[in-house]
Amino acid sequence: MATDVIMPQMGESIVEGTITKWLKKPGDKVQRDEPLFEISTDKVDAEIPSPASGALQEIKVAEGATVGVNTVVGSIAADGEAAAPKASAPAAPPKKEAVPTPAAQLATPAPIAQPSDEDEHARSSPLVRKIAREHNVNLAQISGTGLGGRITKQDILEFIDKSQGAPAAAAPTTSAPPSKPAPSAPEARPAPPASIPGDLVPMTNMRKIIAQRMVESRRTSAHVHCMYEVDLTNIVRLRAKNKSGFEQRNGVRLTFMPFFVRAALIALQQFPIINASSEGDSIRYHRHVNVGIAVALDWGLIVPVLKHADELNFLGLQRGISDLGERARGKKLKPEDVEGSTFTITNPGQFGAVFGLPIINQPNSAIMGVGGIMKMPLVITDAEGNDSIAIRSVVHLTLGYDHRLIDGAVADQFMELVKKSLEEWSEEIG
Repeated sequence: MATDVIMPQMGESIVEGTITKWLKKPGDKVQRDEPLFEISTDKVDAEIPSPASGALQEIKVAEGATVGVNTVVGSIAADGEAAAPKASAPAAPPKKEAVPTPAAQLATPAPIAQPSDEDEHARSSPLVRKIAREHNVNLAQISGTGLGGRITKQDILEFIDKSQGAPAAAAPTTSAPPSKPAPSAPEARPAPPASIPGDLVPMTNMRKIIAQRMVESRRTSAHVHCMYEVDLTNIVRLRAKNKSGFEQRNGVRLTFMPFFVRAALIALQQFPIINASSEGDSIRYHRHVNVGIAVALDWGLIVPVLKHADELNFLGLQRGISDLGERARGKKLKPEDVEGSTFTITNPGQFGAVFGLPIINQPNSAIMGVGGIMKMPLVITDAEGNDSIAIRSVVHLTLGYDHRLIDGAVADQFMELVKKSLEEWSEEIG
């Protein structure tokens, strides 16, 4: 007897979800709890496991479609039952692919294509056909991995790579590559481009939500920023000395982030207004510090929340930060993992930025940006007042704050305490 696959409810406030990708094709074997499809909601993107073992019998809701929770989106045939793809299974609409330009619509297909125009259109998107014409590829030679044998952008770029010996990245690109390489890729190489210059590509569900929230935040808060230069030399040396033993003892890598979180927690205790939020004409002073840690993904940005961070020691901070980051990148977060932040830290420095001017994560009143750690000459004054120049490891920290609640003097005092805690670090790291 076939088992229905439903759109799960990822939280009490979530009423619908968008299927962004099917990880199996009709007829494919699947094990219970094996990732079956990916969804996007207004809270998180997640991989949804199979409810049973067997074979994917039918896909009832195509990629890109948004449906309510508990909607049947597919079915799984039990082992031993017929699981051939049903003819009624909907073909997935092109996902994140280009809307053809008038010129592309009027272009004459290359004469090398042996199948009819009707067959070619049924098995490929305008973007795939455009790439085929540019590289003189016969689509009849490609076995499609999409629904109903549809040829995807990944299929044609891999075919070009293997047959011509050229890297798939040779096609022009204007945006970030997909997060996962094709399973059949013989070795690690750049992922195929997400678009081609001149094409019009629809926003993903996550990008729409990010855009909406960033604009809303700018309209809501009176953004002001301040920046502080911090000598991180002692912490850099401490981490270098202890990172191997720390990982062996605790089973988790030692990163720089818990140092910044801990310094912020110390300062938030002294300046609770930084951890507050606005509610109409009132100010809500939060009892605990729930730190949002921004995580950059290949497909967007998400801010999982480390709850009650003020109750954690250094090791607890590192374990919590690592867990949230891993689950964010693995699409394992739950809606409650991204709710309830009271203060946010973002790290543009991991990509080489000297500093950033981040937008406040609503309903927070402040966000701290961590720049890149770099070596530079600094003037050092010893205990006797003598100056000298030394090469030090320096980081630039910025605080974006809501001037409706936080005065500049308070923001500066907060950052001065963060700076002092980092430069005079004395806490055991575990």
